[in-house]
Amino acid sequence: MASPDVPDPLGHAQRRHWTLDPGIHFLNHGSYGATPRVVLESQSRWRARMERQPVQFMNDVLPGALAGARDRLADFVRSPRESLVFAVNATEACAAVLRSLDWKPGDRIVLANHAYPAIRNTVRFLAGRYGVVPVEAGIPWPLPGDDALVDAYADALRGGARLAIFDHVFSPLGVVSPLGRLLPLARAAGAQVLVDGAHAPGQLDLDVGRLFEMGATWFAGNAHKWLCAPKGAAFLAVSDAGREGLHPVVISNFYGEGLAWEFGWTGTRDPSAWLAVGEAIDFIESIGAARYRSALATQQREAADLMAAAWGVQPGAPASSRAAMATLPMPIDEPATRESVARWRLHFLREHRTEVPVFDIGGRHWVRISAQVYNELSDFAPLAAAFQPQG
Repeated sequence: MASPDVPDPLGHAQRRHWTLDPGIHFLNHGSYGATPRVVLESQSRWRARMERQPVQFMNDVLPGALAGARDRLADFVRSPRESLVFAVNATEACAAVLRSLDWKPGDRIVLANHAYPAIRNTVRFLAGRYGVVPVEAGIPWPLPGDDALVDAYADALRGGARLAIFDHVFSPLGVVSPLGRLLPLARAAGAQVLVDGAHAPGQLDLDVGRLFEMGATWFAGNAHKWLCAPKGAAFLAVSDAGREGLHPVVISNFYGEGLAWEFGWTGTRDPSAWLAVGEAIDFIESIGAARYRSALATQQREAADLMAAAWGVQPGAPASSRAAMATLPMPIDEPATRESVARWRLHFLREHRTEVPVFDIGGRHWVRISAQVYNELSDFAPLAAAFQPQG
């Protein structure tokens, strides 16, 4: 079923397309995404078809349906079709790369101090198991601009590296990495590159094929965030240089029979999230992909300005380094802990009817806001009013 026409203008008129609680200001699309009704309906139809005749579906229907969904996603992110495979999430996709490489003691892995925790933990595991050496790029926060980010990676890469991991969009920071400047640095250092693009699909104008030409080896992305597919829909795109020795985290029936077969079948699972990706792309394209990205960027900037003025603070990164998210310091002196972060999130939810993530960055409380087409600037007002400026 094709997606219905999306109402214009964007904003609260969009809410009929989503199942979100109407009593909540949902400012955290960045964590788990939110899936439109039409996409959930597509997923339900695939699931119902599977359950009517599970054997026929898995044996006869799924291979072709999966190939079609992969091709549609590859075309949207401009990846070579034969290079893209599905994963459950970007963490799994990155783990497949990290667990497949033939590590030697002393191999250096460069990653940022603000890299996603799951990726940092996987690198810690490799260090304990194989003796690899993690090297952190110390990206300053607050971030004055792209030059500081590039300089941090350049310093970390000076000693060479087996692998560089670049976050395309840093999860807690909301910062977009200038990959066009980072990839040549990795190439000069002799490093292969894994791009953790968990937040990139949908939020950015993504051209994976071009990134491969510039030196990226692998690109991992989520479809359940800004592309609005169901949870459990992600992908790994693989350059020609990254194919050798690459296998999914779970080895199953089709070991050695090519990326599509190996990653497409790692045992019995519900593939409906992958099969509904095309409907999610239809939904974004019914808005207009460029219009969608522009609306997110504009709303994020306006919301960040609103909150910065109300709280008497500055966003952690300049507007030129942000796309659909912005991270701002909370105007309080309380040291951040795991417990205080959880408590403040619940405070915003219960007292201000606002769902927003709170992070401990450098011992201080930071809030990350996400823009989305179902919101308007008024949705950020309760959060902006939560504090009076100090001084």
